[in-house]
Amino acid sequence: MPLVESSYKRPPFFYANKHLETIIPSLTRKIDGVLYTREQIETPDDDFLNVDWVKNGNNRLLVISHGLEGGSDRHYVKGLAKLFSQHGWDVAAWNNRTCNGEMNRQRILYHHAASYDLRTVVEHCITTGSYKEVVLAGISMGGGQTLRYLGEESEFGLPNEVSKAVAISAPCSLIESAATLKNGFNKVYGQKFLNKLKSKIQKKAEQFPDIDVNGIEKIKDLTLFDELYSAPIHGFKSAEEFYEHCNPYPFLKQITRDVLIINALNDPMLVGECFPVSVAESNPHIHLEIPKRGGHVGFMLPNSEFTYSEKRTLEFLNA
Repeated sequence: MPLVESSYKRPPFFYANKHLETIIPSLTRKIDGVLYTREQIETPDDDFLNVDWVKNGNNRLLVISHGLEGGSDRHYVKGLAKLFSQHGWDVAAWNNRTCNGEMNRQRILYHHAASYDLRTVVEHCITTGSYKEVVLAGISMGGGQTLRYLGEESEFGLPNEVSKAVAISAPCSLIESAATLKNGFNKVYGQKFLNKLKSKIQKKAEQFPDIDVNGIEKIKDLTLFDELYSAPIHGFKSAEEFYEHCNPYPFLKQITRDVLIINALNDPMLVGECFPVSVAESNPHIHLEIPKRGGHVGFMLPNSEFTYSEKRTLEFLNA
């Protein structure tokens, strides 16, 4: 307890398998009518974060954390932003460093353990706003960041205003999730991430010429990229050490605010402890829902502008 029985049964008929459930929404889904107002805020290490707001004068706020190489412009962020703004919430969709169009100032970029930036965003929203309640929603990597942020309460504390959270398609066991990108069709996802990250490192090398990008175009493996770039840039000796540090799984047992994790059983990027059944059984604050279908950040519904996971997020956080 609490393991949650899912009411999501199957997507529309043409979403024939887990990869189509993952890819079609990513490529084709559009959310209209979300008008952001951007605010750039400073970080404690003299960098900046771009926060995109939907403000309606409400006293409740949803903070959304996006996935790897995503941003506030992604369909899954805009879907949540639109749905919540229609139901009495303000929304703050923040962009990780280098994401959504602007290179950051510092040498580091971002990663799955960038809960320190989420903390900066939440504290800024509470300090500058008049919100009585703040809830969190994280998608994929953003789900991992959100879970880690909550699990760090004993070290950094949590504002009283932060009440609940939802993590969607979250790689609760990052080490196992990263390994899936080397297998079969999943290599397509890995290559997509790799190409975008290589482009960013090349731009980062223009800011910091000591970053050696000679031969970067020959790197075909995401783990090798992390070994050569992600790990050392963020202060780690190896990709293995980097993944271990970024893994949200050890923080789950420390969470003391109610959290709903929605991870589809057929998610091509989630295996093993990405479905943290034993933790959910022992921690009453972890509500784990494992639909049989949904893919990775899919959960499409027939004749609906919003996905099952978005509606379920509203239901859980609005309760």
